[in-house]
Amino acid sequence: MPATQKPMRYGHTEGHTDVCFDDSGSCIVTCGSDGDVRIWEDLDDDDPKSINVGEKAFSCALKNGKLVTAVSNNTVQVHTFPEGVPDGILTRFTTNVNHVVFNKDGTKIAAGSSDFLVKVVEVMDNSQQKTFRGHDAPVLSLSFDPKDIFLASASCDGTVRVWDISDQTCAISWPLLQKCNDVVNAKSICRLAWQPKTGKLLAIPVEKSVKLYWRETWSNPFDLSDSSISQALNIVTWSPCGQYLAAGTINGLIVVWNVETKDCMERIKHEKGYAICGLSWHPACGQISYTDAQGNLGLLENVCDPSGKMSSNKVSSRVENDYNDLFDGDDASNAGDFLNDNAVEIPSFSKGIINEDEDDDDLMLTSGRTRQRNHILGDDENSADATVLQTGLFKEEKEDDQAGNIHSLPLIKSQRPFYDGPMPTPRQKPFQPSSTPLHLTHRFMVWNSIGIIRCYNDEQDNAIDVEFHDTSIHHATHLSNTLNYTVADLSHEAILLACESTDDLASKLHCLHFSSWDSSKEWVVDMPQSEDIEAICLGQGWVAAATSTLLLRLFTIGGVQKEVFCLPGPVVSMAGHGDQLFIVYHRGTGFDGDQCLGVQLLELGQKKKQILHGDPLPLTRKSYLTWVGFSAEGTPCYVDSEGCVRMLNRGLGNTWTPICNTREHCKGKSDHYWVVGIHENPQQLRCIPCKGSRFPPTLPRPAVAILAFKLPYCQVATEKGQMEEQFWRSVLLHNHLDYLAKNGYEYEESTKNQAIKEQQELLMKMLALSCKLEREFRCVELADLMTQNAVNLAIKYASRSRKLILAQKLSELAVEKAALLAATQAEEEEEEDFRKQLNAGYSNTATEWSQPKPRRQVEDDAEDRGENDDLEEHEVHKHGKMHFRASTNFSDTPTGKSSAVICSNQGRVNPFKVLVNSKEPAISANSTRSTNILDNMDKLSRKSTPLNRAANNEKSPVIKPLIPKPKSKQVSAASYFQKRTSQADKTEEIKEENPKIPTSETPAMSPQNSEHQRPKTGFQVWLEENRSHILSDNSDFSDEADIIKEGMVRFRALSAEERKAWNNKAKGETTSDGAEAKKRKRVVDESHETENQKEATKENLSLPKKQKALDLPANQKLSAFAFKQE
Repeated sequence: MPATQKPMRYGHTEGHTDVCFDDSGSCIVTCGSDGDVRIWEDLDDDDPKSINVGEKAFSCALKNGKLVTAVSNNTVQVHTFPEGVPDGILTRFTTNVNHVVFNKDGTKIAAGSSDFLVKVVEVMDNSQQKTFRGHDAPVLSLSFDPKDIFLASASCDGTVRVWDISDQTCAISWPLLQKCNDVVNAKSICRLAWQPKTGKLLAIPVEKSVKLYWRETWSNPFDLSDSSISQALNIVTWSPCGQYLAAGTINGLIVVWNVETKDCMERIKHEKGYAICGLSWHPACGQISYTDAQGNLGLLENVCDPSGKMSSNKVSSRVENDYNDLFDGDDASNAGDFLNDNAVEIPSFSKGIINEDEDDDDLMLTSGRTRQRNHILGDDENSADATVLQTGLFKEEKEDDQAGNIHSLPLIKSQRPFYDGPMPTPRQKPFQPSSTPLHLTHRFMVWNSIGIIRCYNDEQDNAIDVEFHDTSIHHATHLSNTLNYTVADLSHEAILLACESTDDLASKLHCLHFSSWDSSKEWVVDMPQSEDIEAICLGQGWVAAATSTLLLRLFTIGGVQKEVFCLPGPVVSMAGHGDQLFIVYHRGTGFDGDQCLGVQLLELGQKKKQILHGDPLPLTRKSYLTWVGFSAEGTPCYVDSEGCVRMLNRGLGNTWTPICNTREHCKGKSDHYWVVGIHENPQQLRCIPCKGSRFPPTLPRPAVAILAFKLPYCQVATEKGQMEEQFWRSVLLHNHLDYLAKNGYEYEESTKNQAIKEQQELLMKMLALSCKLEREFRCVELADLMTQNAVNLAIKYASRSRKLILAQKLSELAVEKAALLAATQAEEEEEEDFRKQLNAGYSNTATEWSQPKPRRQVEDDAEDRGENDDLEEHEVHKHGKMHFRASTNFSDTPTGKSSAVICSNQGRVNPFKVLVNSKEPAISANSTRSTNILDNMDKLSRKSTPLNRAANNEKSPVIKPLIPKPKSKQVSAASYFQKRTSQADKTEEIKEENPKIPTSETPAMSPQNSEHQRPKTGFQVWLEENRSHILSDNSDFSDEADIIKEGMVRFRALSAEERKAWNNKAKGETTSDGAEAKKRKRVVDESHETENQKEATKENLSLPKKQKALDLPANQKLSAFAFKQE
């Protein structure tokens, strides 16, 4: 099969980089221009051991536990391996050493320098040195003959020489290379190599081919080349068996040949086309590690296996072992018998005999790796193919030069069928969000929006440092870690620590409640025997701890034990925010590399309830969980190992929506982002970039980066796709406002206003774009997402654009929206009336509505109402229309919800004042005249400050419960069918709404509602008189909404004269009602009233003539807005 190219990772800083394997192939060793030698247990090792050997390291070689490096201080140094302890200097030169190599048995090293010299030095006695002179330019590379007779060298003088080591003479010299004056100017570094074991051939990379020379005769029997090679070769290396030869080019191509057949076996292209400057074949299997001139490290797997055996090796097993460190190591013993190695035992001879054309080590159960499936299961116990076994055996025998007969190896008759189905994935181990691995001596225990907890566990100290981002919360704290705490959490109230149990001590939960007002600020709880704490989290006033016995224990922040309940599976991670508890656990066993996780979301407030009941947690294929938590606004989020950030979409039935992919922001495949926090307003993903690693070091202090959110919508390069993504991102990231309002928390009302404004502007832009593209059906779909006022604007736009059919469809949509709003309003009024009656006569408890108020507070509330009414009247007189208020936006949302939220900035709770303000939607809906809705949308963010007795200037969403408040009434659908009234009529309506003057001429109803009746319309008067006819014709109507809908149909069927008569009749009643109200209303400023009456009269006289003139500036604004290209 083709070789597998693993993603490259950051190894060293930009510059020449060298690589080699250790003797056993268990680890990879690299050196680079940063002066460090790094020891990688595998390519995915996020914490390689690093040894600083100098300012720059040009070359490294490893043999027999001795690490030799060529360093920029003109020396060849020795370090012990793997300890990295300096072991002296082997030799010195006058300039940089360019290459250093070991001989076959590791007793000698050869070094070539830019001072034209080549030296051979005994490792155990550096006084035994031999110097080879003859090159006329810097030496590029060296290679020892496996028999220690010859030494080959390449130089910038254009020659390749073969030296006789014993007498230090030049045996042969070939002018093969381009001449240059220094290594940095050389077209190729010409890393040549002798064939292993026998040393029969010497391979030299020359231009676009590899020249091979016979030993001793020094003839050139053949060259190896390939059509895919477009630039010069830089380096060659042999497979340990000597059958294959790999070469790397200066443009990143790696080619592998079979030397006997001269066939090209592999062609692998570098991800970014960087020059290959380091190439090393694994000593025991088909793996090649390589480095490029930018300091990156890569790995090829399943390369032509020289021994005919499958590619199973220590490095690959270490990859899996380190990956499995994330997971439980005991799961293998708990698997069913059909997954145990013993249950599917293969004859010993067959394990290395499987055809080398098979994919890879996918058939090896012992490798523990996710395997590709061939979908084959034996039909009987003897399903092994004897022919395949024999063929593979003969190949092995031929290559190893062993004699034997296949018939001498008896087949085992009792062999059970070989299992080749999906393999279970090891379960992920528990972890704390925003923490680094436990094995590190210096690590982050937690990094969140409150602060940072670091743990130091080395020979000098075992301590914990706590640092707060805001020192006003608490000063920095230094704690001893004698109990070896492993997990921690931090909130604005407390520090929470936990440790595992030992033979002598139980697992402990330790809380430092620094916000406590008493002097005792610490408490410790011991877990029962054989029960370990695996995950902890802090909320507002509570503590949670999940244990190894599948229990979750709740405590108060002061240490009182609360509820204990069982988890459905082993915990993975937890997070808390306010009253919310977010738990992720294993709900089963995943297969083929996938984790099988479940999630529970609980609210632990006064009314405890479960929001998510063990739903599956979506993850990217073959990934695992890396972070769970809440946004600063309280929305659950999580991140997987593929960098996908998902957020709970409360507006879509508590589903999970991806909001960002951190991999799109990574420069290299080995780079990652370590998430520390999420903010919805402003839209920010706070994380730490980690180059070549999955987590940051504690020192130097990492810098936090800000990433933007981006939903994975299609065609985001187009204007339509961009606006769709922006609109739905705005909707998703403002769902938390509805959640806060529903649960009685404070929030900034201006944020909601601004969000609605942005959303409606985006919808209008998309509608304008669809109009230009003649997509009228799409326009109606977009209008269905708009508010009532935005739909009215869309109707005007369609009319001005001469889209008459579209305007008609939008008008029908506006009627449907109004009807739906009316039905919702009727239900809310019934609920509110019932609630008031209940509180007035049937409630035995002292609720907010039934509690008697102090007389002074009632007087203050009355003064508040008077001030607000005066302010509203003044705005109507001054501008001729009401501002686009937040209550209008809430009642006008496309979902038709009637959950108008009272501004949380009011200092006192006044339920009666809500009913006054609830009339504002009716006023703004009927007082549009011919003004432009965009003029009103500009004023969304302006808050009526006189309404706020106690202004709360806090910008961030502070979770602070409020007293439950009654919902305000919504605007009646009938009001959308009123004729335009004069300014005087509008003033009359506002005056009628003053709660101090009850209306006398109203139908019999509850006294609480009698003083808040709206002015009747023609439809309302007609409906009252014809209600009996509608009920008699439709006896199955039991809902008020059905009656109103049927009434609307019949009323529209009347002629224009009849509807006008009804409207005049209703207007007459309204005028009489207004006159009665005026008698009871307090006296207002006479001059102010006279001025408004004159303006209203003037408007009524000149309205038909000035209609077009008034529309002109609005139309200009509309065109400029709708056709604006962003």
